[in-house]
Amino acid sequence: MRKNRVMLRALRMYNAYNPKYFPLYLLQIIFRNASFYFNLWMSAEIVTALYEGRDQRELFILVAAVLMGAFIIRAVAAGLDRAVITAQEILENNEAAAFNQKTLSLDYDKIENPEVRQLRRKIDENKNINYYGVINMRNSVQALMDDLVNLVFSGFLFVEMITGMAKVPFQGLGLILLISLCACQALTIYFQFWENEKIAASWDEIGSMMLQENQLSQGYRLNGMDSRIYLQQKHVSKWYRKFNEYHKKVYSKVYKKKFVLEIAPKAFAQLTELLSYLIIICYCLLGAFPIGSIIKYVGYLERALGSIGDIFGTVGMCKSNERFLETYLSYFDIRNDMYQGSLAVEKRSDKRFDIEFRNVSFRYAGSREYALRNIDLSLKVGERLAVVGMNGSGKTTFIKLLCRLYDPTEGEIIMNDFNIRKYDYKQYLDIFSVVFQDYNLLAMPLGNNVACAADWDGEKAERLLREVGFGDRYEELANGLETPIYKNFDTDGVEISGGEAQKIALARALYRDAPFIILDEPTAALDPIAEAEIYSNFDRIVGDKTAIYISHRLSSCRFCDKIAVFHEGRIVQLGTHEELLQDAQGKYYELWHAQAQYYT
Repeated sequence: MRKNRVMLRALRMYNAYNPKYFPLYLLQIIFRNASFYFNLWMSAEIVTALYEGRDQRELFILVAAVLMGAFIIRAVAAGLDRAVITAQEILENNEAAAFNQKTLSLDYDKIENPEVRQLRRKIDENKNINYYGVINMRNSVQALMDDLVNLVFSGFLFVEMITGMAKVPFQGLGLILLISLCACQALTIYFQFWENEKIAASWDEIGSMMLQENQLSQGYRLNGMDSRIYLQQKHVSKWYRKFNEYHKKVYSKVYKKKFVLEIAPKAFAQLTELLSYLIIICYCLLGAFPIGSIIKYVGYLERALGSIGDIFGTVGMCKSNERFLETYLSYFDIRNDMYQGSLAVEKRSDKRFDIEFRNVSFRYAGSREYALRNIDLSLKVGERLAVVGMNGSGKTTFIKLLCRLYDPTEGEIIMNDFNIRKYDYKQYLDIFSVVFQDYNLLAMPLGNNVACAADWDGEKAERLLREVGFGDRYEELANGLETPIYKNFDTDGVEISGGEAQKIALARALYRDAPFIILDEPTAALDPIAEAEIYSNFDRIVGDKTAIYISHRLSSCRFCDKIAVFHEGRIVQLGTHEELLQDAQGKYYELWHAQAQYYT
């Protein structure tokens, strides 16, 4: 019962992406089958007319009816084909959009959770490689529609055939053939069920193998510079040969099993078809119906029995697909557990938002080690704070907690006398502008990138671009803020350098006009002198906002009011540049003198 609910829930969800798709597909199937049965019926009538020697006028009328009927049915079907293709495109796009929307709506800690990422990859593998999950469900629903429409159309021929067979005495041979036919059909259905269950388990194995292959191959890019500089081609080729052997072994095993499992259902299906022919020929010889009906009834029986077998096979496939649908639905069932808060963040013209870390510790999900330990730190309005330390010392984790992308494992963060968890989550995020090290620009007009919105204040955006040093490049852009960044969607787009992209990201942070400005190593790819210049210019532009500069280099430290030195997840020193240099045994003294040549 629970499994049925899984299928129904997935189907309701999938249908909601475009409710027009399945009705249009049903109409398409009706006209497709109407064409087949119309041609089958008329072909039988023409053969019977020829056999009985009817006059030519009647034959011409029959042929004209076939041509006219086929033209009308196919014209309507062609229009429906186009409508179905369009509806399917909308369905798939909306499904992808819903999946991405779910990802965007997840708490950030869920996005970074390895188990959630693995679940997302597994769903993609099931859909794109094995065609299980919602793709298999859609195909199964379509197959059921096709088979049921077939049975409805064939029902008319069934009544006609039974009526004709009832006109002649029932023969012992006919009874034997009918019993044999039913037995063969039952065995075909049984073996199809069995085959689908076994094959589904095998495809699950292939999906796991392909997932592993894709993950491992990301580290061995044959077109990479490293593979050429370090002559890794031989090593990479050896690895690919090894995995190809494993790949071939898995696929050979699965397809061998598939071949063996298909023998029985295919054999009984062929035997069923043979018995259908024998029954029709037997009753035709007994005078139950005219010679042309052999074409009609054999075609009907073959299609009808095939549809009955396919229905049971599809039901078996649906049963095998349930495990994949559960995986798919489990992604949408991930619940956000970060408390959203309800306390309004006060709109303050003086930007007075004092924040304090009180004995804050944090560790990531699945990790036994603390990324941060016992952090005590206060931030005052208008203050400049430099957060420095070696790679992996906890600087970025500190910012993630400050911006409430994560909540502390232990301790609390206070803003204006209240725990930040109590504030409305979206309003709290609005007080921060952050330029992360791995920031992204969108392949959209420059104005959209600066404003992060559909509309923008042109005067403000242009002013900020000039202030961050993008003015000379801006003068070269014929369309100004309307100029698309990159050429992904527009051939008139412009390619920008890494330094230019950083300046746009800085302008974006300033455009938001948030009380807190945070730079999290966005200039890590620049040389220390260029980085120092950017920090110096940016600090002048920031004005009375509270600014936090994060780096493992020390270019931002001289003009900051306070420097927090992180090491192995702890704040080991806190003070001004001059104060920290007085401690010759301290970490800051060590870092500064290791880099002093770049700043003197």
